[in-house]
Amino acid sequence: MDEALLLARIQFGLNIGFHILFPTITIGLGWLLVWFRVRYQMTGAQSWLRAYKLWVRVFALSFAMGVVSGVTMSFQFGTNWPGYMNHVGNIAGPLLAYEVLTAFFLEASFLGVMLFGMERVSDRVHVASSIIVAGGTTVSAFWILALNSWMQTPNGHVESPAGLIADSWWAVIFNPSFPYRLAHMLLASGITASFLVAGLSAWRLLAAPRDEAALGTLRLGARIAAVLVPLQILVGDLHGLNTREHQPAKIAALEAIWHTERGAALTLVGIPNERERRTDFALTIPKAASLILAHDPQAELKGLDAFEDHPPVAPVFFAFRLMVGTGVLMLLLAWGSQFWLRAPPRWLLWTFSGFTFAGWVATLSGWIVTEIGRQPWLVTGILRTADAVGPASGARLGSSLTAYVLTYTALLIAYMVTLTHMARGNSVPDPALGRR
Repeated sequence: MDEALLLARIQFGLNIGFHILFPTITIGLGWLLVWFRVRYQMTGAQSWLRAYKLWVRVFALSFAMGVVSGVTMSFQFGTNWPGYMNHVGNIAGPLLAYEVLTAFFLEASFLGVMLFGMERVSDRVHVASSIIVAGGTTVSAFWILALNSWMQTPNGHVESPAGLIADSWWAVIFNPSFPYRLAHMLLASGITASFLVAGLSAWRLLAAPRDEAALGTLRLGARIAAVLVPLQILVGDLHGLNTREHQPAKIAALEAIWHTERGAALTLVGIPNERERRTDFALTIPKAASLILAHDPQAELKGLDAFEDHPPVAPVFFAFRLMVGTGVLMLLLAWGSQFWLRAPPRWLLWTFSGFTFAGWVATLSGWIVTEIGRQPWLVTGILRTADAVGPASGARLGSSLTAYVLTYTALLIAYMVTLTHMARGNSVPDPALGRR
């Protein structure tokens, strides 16, 4: 692979991987904030007010981190991938613009009211602001997932001298994989936010076991996770069926199916050997891959030998198993913890604390499966990644990549430390409590 192409891919992957961490939190957390605010409005309980005031600050910090990394990422469309915008900009540009016009302005405008308007506007306006911000995060996910899904399963476009143009915006937006990927992402965000809330609440309870606000948010986060994780498994199954139909090469790579066969075995663990076209040290379950991916133990699954172009196997194979393994552990914790939530023991608090950012692990693993699993295509069947890369030299990309790595590492550490400090410091009485 060309050095510049490899570095451009790594740089953009790092940027979008860093960026996706924060929308994954804010989409789900926005709706949790609505619940906190409505519960305070209905009950007048100070614990719900304290929870709202803490988590709205977490939301604002996460939102700011997402905006900064998103702006940097948008510049890379032009600097690293000019061929992308030149060829499909007539479709990508409007979808990105719709996201800004219908979602980002709502979030940015009413976030200020959420943060600073509680004492300055009526309760109805403040509750409405919380709902509008949460809705804005979901609408933002709608447009971004519409574009990304179109890149996976393009539809509704025609060729023109100016590049691709939309023949039917309905078909572009509601492309074959969009409903499944949108549902998968929204559930992933809800799970990520619920474990973040439960984890930081548990961290708080380790220092202040009598904190009613933290106990309430721990219970809420664990119960939401117990509902959403099984739903995610169901949606993931439907998404897998859709991927087998529209992107069979991705399925062959993530399961390391080297040869087309009926009744394909499921490989639980192993080491893909792409040169020899086999999986070393494989632990398999006979016919289980066909059963899971086609709901028929005798179904035929296409192997990598059926495709002229297919993604690299190892990163997709390992990332998929990390995503599924993390999801299983989250399910066990969410369900198993329900027996002890009334008076959670310290071992359970430590366990939830350790799972605070588990949603990030699953989300990033899923993103690797999705994006690397599409290679060598940037837009499947239309534009190859190698044909879209810009003219920047390897040396220039290498130096900027180093700067990105250092900057993002520092920002991520600072963000995580700040969140844990905010959770532990929540014992300080809020002077605003006496004014409400």
